[in-house]
Amino acid sequence: MSPDEAQAALEAAIGALPADTAAIREIEDACQVPTYAKLPIALVRGEGSYVWDADGRRYLDLYGGHAVALTGHCHPQVVAALQAQAGRLLFFSNVVYNDVRAQAVKALAALAPEGLRSVFLCNSGAEANETALKLVRKHTGRKRIVSMTEGFHGRTLGALGATGIPGYRDPAYPIPTDHTYVPYGDAEALSAALGDDVAAVILEPIPSMGGIQVAAAAYFRTLRTLCDEHGALLIFDEVQTGFGRTGALWFGDHVGVTPDLITGAKGMASGFPAGVTFVREDLAAQVQVGEQGTTFGGGPLASAAIAATAACLVAEDLPGNAARVGGRLLSAVETLPHVVRTSGLGLLIGIELDMPAKPVCRALVDEGILTGTSGGNPNQVRLLPPLTLSEEEALGWLPAFERVLLAAARRR
Repeated sequence: MSPDEAQAALEAAIGALPADTAAIREIEDACQVPTYAKLPIALVRGEGSYVWDADGRRYLDLYGGHAVALTGHCHPQVVAALQAQAGRLLFFSNVVYNDVRAQAVKALAALAPEGLRSVFLCNSGAEANETALKLVRKHTGRKRIVSMTEGFHGRTLGALGATGIPGYRDPAYPIPTDHTYVPYGDAEALSAALGDDVAAVILEPIPSMGGIQVAAAAYFRTLRTLCDEHGALLIFDEVQTGFGRTGALWFGDHVGVTPDLITGAKGMASGFPAGVTFVREDLAAQVQVGEQGTTFGGGPLASAAIAATAACLVAEDLPGNAARVGGRLLSAVETLPHVVRTSGLGLLIGIELDMPAKPVCRALVDEGILTGTSGGNPNQVRLLPPLTLSEEEALGWLPAFERVLLAAARRR
């Protein structure tokens, strides 16, 4: 089905869509509770590494809608799976078995590290992290959680408790106590924080919202050892790093460390809302019926998208593409003026400038390029593109980036 045919079918079902960017913005601003400071564009379709706005302009998407467009926008295999399942069964809850859910959990278990092949399906990264925090407290009988000052784990109250970035922990909310925050990558601070009252350490293996950086492999090995010594469990929040974004299916593959739980979401269903908690199998065996639950997690549509995404990851070797293209992009960006340093792995890339990043990212929108910024490092441009990004696409925007950097420097 072409984009025009798809729009015609959609309008036949729900009515005429707003005609242009101005009309879309007016309706959303009038009817929605505020969330983000939105870019002044209205995106209406996508294909591969590109998206188009309501006025017909094309943009290279190097942000992936918050790291979600893992297999590219509207991957034909994922679209076909969703379309086919929508004609069979839109929804029934986990109170029954389902053939597509069975296929999805089988595919996820095949991707999981050995020993973590029990999965809990949910709807988002925050819910996956909430589940992990519940499980570790129940299993250990302890309450305290150690997390990173640069970490972000979601906007629900439990996940916010583990989030170390102060701007998200609004004191107006009753954030759960029994949380200790230590600097990412600081093994001494981590050792000092651990004790026999700690249920778990949770961290993003590569912080993203707090500023992209990558600790040395030795840090993660020390982290695993310290958790084992104190009887604490180890949770890797791979909501952004997982499913191949770093050039390996899981970050632990880079450093030879297997955590006890892994949380995932973002691109695991190529844009359909979905989350997952991978649980060490002996821990999962202790969970009793009724202790965990979700109405929409693992619904038939989500399951179809999960299974199709997993198939694409393997068949197209998207982790391998992320490693190759991301490495080439990192090397090329390092040569640009006003770039202080780069960080990241695969297609999770931070570009630190000698100036604020936000005006640069806004100017890139005018060049037809979508990028992101970092709350924890105001000078960092974040790139989280589809893992299908080609080398030509990865390098083709750099002349525009250089122009924008030079112009921004002149205005300072």
